[in-house]
Amino acid sequence: MLFSSLVFLFFFLPAMLLTYYCTPKKGRNVVLLVFSILFYAWGGVSYSAILILSMLFNFLFARRIVGSVNRKKRWFIVGIVFNLLVLVTFKYLGFFIENINALGWLFSKEFEPIEVIEILLPLGISFFTFQQMSMLWDLYREPNGQRIRLVETSLYISFFPQLVAGPIVRYHDIIDQIKSRVESIDLINSGIQRFIIGLFKKIVVANTCAIIVDGIMSNDTGALSTSAAWLGIVAYALQIYFDFSGYSDMAIGLGRMFGFRILENFNFPYISRSIRDFWRRWHISLSTWFRDYLYIPLGGNKNGVSKTYRNLFIVFLLTGFWHGATWSFVFWGVFHGLFLIIERLGFGKVLDRLPGIVSWAYTMLIVLIGWVFFRIEEFPDALDYVAKMFGAGEEGQLMAIGFLDLERIIILIVALIMSTPIWSLIKKAIGQGLPTSTGFVFGKNAVLILFFLYSVVIINSGSYNPFIYFRF
Repeated sequence: MLFSSLVFLFFFLPAMLLTYYCTPKKGRNVVLLVFSILFYAWGGVSYSAILILSMLFNFLFARRIVGSVNRKKRWFIVGIVFNLLVLVTFKYLGFFIENINALGWLFSKEFEPIEVIEILLPLGISFFTFQQMSMLWDLYREPNGQRIRLVETSLYISFFPQLVAGPIVRYHDIIDQIKSRVESIDLINSGIQRFIIGLFKKIVVANTCAIIVDGIMSNDTGALSTSAAWLGIVAYALQIYFDFSGYSDMAIGLGRMFGFRILENFNFPYISRSIRDFWRRWHISLSTWFRDYLYIPLGGNKNGVSKTYRNLFIVFLLTGFWHGATWSFVFWGVFHGLFLIIERLGFGKVLDRLPGIVSWAYTMLIVLIGWVFFRIEEFPDALDYVAKMFGAGEEGQLMAIGFLDLERIIILIVALIMSTPIWSLIKKAIGQGLPTSTGFVFGKNAVLILFFLYSVVIINSGSYNPFIYFRF
């Protein structure tokens, strides 16, 4: 079920809110758990069976980790291995078999290929598996054991706002809120506002950018002009940002409606002045997860320069692989990792001394080139597209202007404004103008209602598309 569907907006969410707030506080976690599983089961009963079994196994591992003194480490390792095996089986098994077959055929023409088994990828498996490993890790490092309850751990894993596309919520960041939280009208109100803004970002901004991207990238690269190639990748950068940050906004808003405060996942990544800065701002929950649960345990930057670079390479190799079982995703991760290493080698200090516009242009160039490999799965096609961006080959007949109209131009301008701190400054300036005025409150709510109604009209037209990050 999508947040941006009429079923969710007008049936599922109202029914859930009504049931939740009509239930005594002691039973509200059970209500959230039941509705979260129903939300996930909407995509297929088999998906929910996998999720439930995974939750039960991880609950048992958590109990063993907390309850065992001598075997704490053993159960922690068993739990981590179990989660990795589940992730590999459903997401990467086909990829590994295909590459084994390719290598076998390369070395021997008589090689009998292994049959590739088609396995459905459960929605959000990368997200909820990482959350389960976070829980086991946090409990393992906890010096004082705590009581583990099935409902609480299950709700932590399956809480519907962030279940299928993040943000990745840490166990130690949310468990106290699961056990005890205070709902309020102000928090619910801010949650509704945040949800509407996220819905607008996804349905209006991201999907308009998607139309431009699909229109350009559905053509043969040779038919594109250099300007069209640049428009296509800039539009894709905006699409993926507003698609994912819009989902994160909706998840954060929904959390607030039920008394939860979910941490931010984006902080204007397209104003970054280095790749290192970009990863402090982009998909924050994933980058900090890899930092705290992989990079630092590997030794971080404390065991010499060579091992620091090794650790960075491993982290970003796996970051790319986490996104998908294709070599283009792996290359995208390694590509970012190499530039992080280059910046650590001393180029970062050079960037600090350069004018801000120069360091920003460098960062955006690397990010945009990287997005080409993220969007185009066939590696040779991605290389051709990058070459076209820099004028290689004959100039194609399809110009950028041919993919634009007045509505798309306006949305692109809105996207550029909303992807920079200008958006925050506008909201702050308006807020400081008439903060206590009835007219201001009415105007603000009127704008949000218009955002919501316009988004619903577009949804009802059937022109929306699923979130990009659902495939991860």
